[in-house]
Amino acid sequence: MTYQPGRQFLQIPGPTNIPERVLRAIAAPVLDHRGPDFARLASEVLARIKPIFKTAQPVLIFPASGTGAWEAAIVNTLSPGDKVLGFDSGQFSLLWTNMARKLGLEVETLATDWRRAPDPALIEAALAEDREKKIKAVLLIHNETANGCMTRVAEIRQAMDRVGHPALLLVDTISSLGSADFRMDEWGVDVAIGGSQKGLMLPAGLAFCAVSEKALAASKQAKLPRSYWDWDSYLGGNFPYTPACNLLFGLREALNLIDAEGLENIFIRHAHHAEATRRAIRGWGLEVVCAEPKDYSRSITAAFMPEGCSADAFRKLVLERFNMPLGGGLGRLADKAFRIGHLGDTNDLMLGGALFGVEMGLAAARIPHKAGGVQQALNYLADQSGNTARLAAE
Repeated sequence: MTYQPGRQFLQIPGPTNIPERVLRAIAAPVLDHRGPDFARLASEVLARIKPIFKTAQPVLIFPASGTGAWEAAIVNTLSPGDKVLGFDSGQFSLLWTNMARKLGLEVETLATDWRRAPDPALIEAALAEDREKKIKAVLLIHNETANGCMTRVAEIRQAMDRVGHPALLLVDTISSLGSADFRMDEWGVDVAIGGSQKGLMLPAGLAFCAVSEKALAASKQAKLPRSYWDWDSYLGGNFPYTPACNLLFGLREALNLIDAEGLENIFIRHAHHAEATRRAIRGWGLEVVCAEPKDYSRSITAAFMPEGCSADAFRKLVLERFNMPLGGGLGRLADKAFRIGHLGDTNDLMLGGALFGVEMGLAAARIPHKAGGVQQALNYLADQSGNTARLAAE
C-alpha cells in the first residue's frame, strides 16, 4: 500500500485509539516492579479502577488479554463437571461457552438469532426449571461486540432473584467498561471481567476480574486446576508475576482522563455517538443488525450489507482508499455485515469523519444505498452538542 497522508480513522470495536497523553505515560522508563515506586503505582490503580466497575470489591489485574480473565473467572469459581448457563447470542458469547466446555464444564445453551441480547424471561424460565440447582453460574456478555447488542444485566439479576437461584453471575464487560453504565455491586454481579484495549483507551495487555464476596467464597471450594490465574496469588494487591508496568502507567493516565471528563459524561457521549451512527445507517437505507432498541449497544454498531453485496470487499475498499479500518462480520455474520466502533477516545468530529468515510465507501463500491446518512448523523450531533443534561434525563 502506498503512503496515505493524514491520520488513520481506526473504527474497529477495539483496540481503540490511544490518547497521546496515555501513549506518553506508557513510554516512561521501566521501573523496578518489586520496588517502592511500583508499590505506590499498583496501590493507586487498584483503588482507582474500582469506581469504573462501580464496586467496592477487590479488582485483580492480570498481564493478559480479556480472554485470560474469562478463564480466571471460570477456574476460580467452578469444579469439573459443573453445569453453567451460557448463550449462543453472538460470536463472543459462543467463544466463552466453548471455553467452558474445554475446561470440563457442562454447558446449557440458550440461543438467539444473533440480532437480540439474551432474554431475561427465558433465563428466568431456565433457572426455574433447574429445581436441583445444578446450574452453578450464568455466563453473560454485557456488550456483544459481534452484533452490537447489549445485555440487560440488571433485569437478569432480578430474574435470578425472583426464582431464588444461587448461581453465580459472571459478566464480561470487555467492550462496555468505561463506555456504558455498568454497576457491579448494585446489579449483584459476582465476577466482572474487563480488558484494557477498549473503553479504557490502552493497548491490549491488561485483564481485570472484579470479584464479589460470594465469588471469593466459591473459589475456596472450586476444584478446576489453576495456577497462573489463581486469585489467591493476586488478592491483597499482589502482582505475583512480572506485571505490565508501563501499561499500568498508561492506566493511571487513562483514569486521569476519565476523571477529568466524568464517567457519567462519558456514558452520555457514547450514547450520542451510537444514536448518530444508527441514524446514518438508516439514512443510507441499510439495516442495523441489532433488532431491538432496548438492546442497542453504546460502543459498537453493526450494519447489514444489501443482499448480494460483500461486506468484506466493501471494508477492503474503504481501508485501501480511505485508510479507515472497519470491523468485519464474525461467525454467522461473516461477509454479511460490517461494524463501526465508536468507543474510547473519540469525539463528534472524529465520528463525523468516520461516517463520511463509510458513505464515500458505499458510493465508491457501488453499494445500493441512499445518500445523506452522514447529514442525518451530523444534524443529530449538532442538536445534542453541549446538551448532555437532556439525554441524562431521558
